Amino acid sequence: MGEVINLRQARKARARAEKEAQAQENRARFGRTGAEKRQDADAAEREARRHDGHRIDEDEDPDGGAA
Repeated sequence: MGEVINLRQARKARARAEKEAQAQENRARFGRTGAEKRQDADAAEREARRHDGHRIDEDEDPDGGAA
């Protein structure tokens, strides 16, 4: 005769294994290290500063001379 198993426990164990497999796949697809996130944030900040440096102030005369 075969081994007696608890079907509820087997079902839960299978569900846990499937969730872990999905989590592993998600980590591979979407996971980024903290250093990678900081690097992207630093690059975005540098780009924003560069962009702001090229901004023209509204207070200045667009003709560049006195009115």
